[in-house]
Amino acid sequence: MSSATSFTAIFVLLFALSLVLQLWLAYRQVRYVGAHRLAVPAHFTARITPDAHRKAADYTIARTRFSVIDTLLDAALLFILTLGGGVAAIAASLETLELSSLWRDVALVLSVAVLCGAATLPLAWYRTFVIEQRFGFNRMTFRLWLADVAKSVLVGALLGIPLLTLVLWLMSRAGTLWWLYAWIAWVAFQILVLALYPTLIAPLFNKFEPLSDAGVRERVERLLERCGFAAKGLFVMDGSRRSSHGNAYFTGFGAARRIVFFDTLLSRLQADEVEAVLAHELGHYKLRHVLKRTAWFSLGSLALLALLGSLADQPWFYAGLGVAGPAPRYGVALVLFMLALPVFTFLAAPIASLYSRRHEFEADQYAARNASPKALVAALVKLYEDNASTLTPDPLHSAFYDSHPPAASRIARLEAAATS
Repeated sequence: MSSATSFTAIFVLLFALSLVLQLWLAYRQVRYVGAHRLAVPAHFTARITPDAHRKAADYTIARTRFSVIDTLLDAALLFILTLGGGVAAIAASLETLELSSLWRDVALVLSVAVLCGAATLPLAWYRTFVIEQRFGFNRMTFRLWLADVAKSVLVGALLGIPLLTLVLWLMSRAGTLWWLYAWIAWVAFQILVLALYPTLIAPLFNKFEPLSDAGVRERVERLLERCGFAAKGLFVMDGSRRSSHGNAYFTGFGAARRIVFFDTLLSRLQADEVEAVLAHELGHYKLRHVLKRTAWFSLGSLALLALLGSLADQPWFYAGLGVAGPAPRYGVALVLFMLALPVFTFLAAPIASLYSRRHEFEADQYAARNASPKALVAALVKLYEDNASTLTPDPLHSAFYDSHPPAASRIARLEAAATS
């Protein structure tokens, strides 16, 4: 058996395994949430109404069932583009154009990106205007949705095409260590986006106003002082323009860090609850979770680029994924690698989720020490209710997909911290 045939067999096996596993996990989630739909967990009976609990269950089931369509479409696109000959056909058609090899490679990557984006766009519309609308979360107009899509494509093109061109140029011109130089360019790009996002990118989509609520501002500023955290400003974002979901986040880095609250969050939470939610987010920074995740992400991207550097010279890699011909072919290698990568990494998802949930528990404990744990519990319950987050996820589905711990275990720890 040739190396290409062996690689194809491994790919098909993992492709089928990951697809079946994703469908099985979705089935488990729908069945488990449905079985617990009518009974509010004992820990929440005094906090969550039966109607809110049923709404969260129905919302979760609807989203999970729709994710099956998303999963099947992704699988179909992957198979068509690889073993179905899609990438080979696009690459062959681009060979007829009077372009340099670099620009043909750029055109190949962009063609596949546009094809995949166009195929999934109807699903994004359905998710917003049918599912989110049905459960009362969507506040977007179709015009605003189209504007967001257009802006996202434009920003992605302005930022992504230069990076893509640079990476492909390095692949063809920088020798055997191109992957190291490409990694340096990728890290620099991430830093650039992080710097540009608060002041140039985010305002394209939302309006940001200084936090005007004096009570909330005073509590937040005292919290920041206690925790030794410097921020350039406190802002409120018009999240209600698109959705009734609430959130808060940090953006930027260094002295340019900003704290952003969704207006939907501030409309529902009391001042002490906002303080507790922010204390949780501060915990991620003070406990260096952001730094640790960034380091792991950077090391992971370095390892993957080094792997791509090795695979790009192997004819069996191309042939095994449906593209016969000589090697290296850098644009083809990059496309095939990005398409096939999720098949080989899906089984590791529980490890990443476990690592993230551990950080969430630690940030909760930090918040309990620097703010009111009871206020954080009250805020979380409101957020679970407002966002229709199920209180009874299937444990195995949660282990694969949920970056945050289940509500019951999270609140139980916070209440233990409050009593201690």
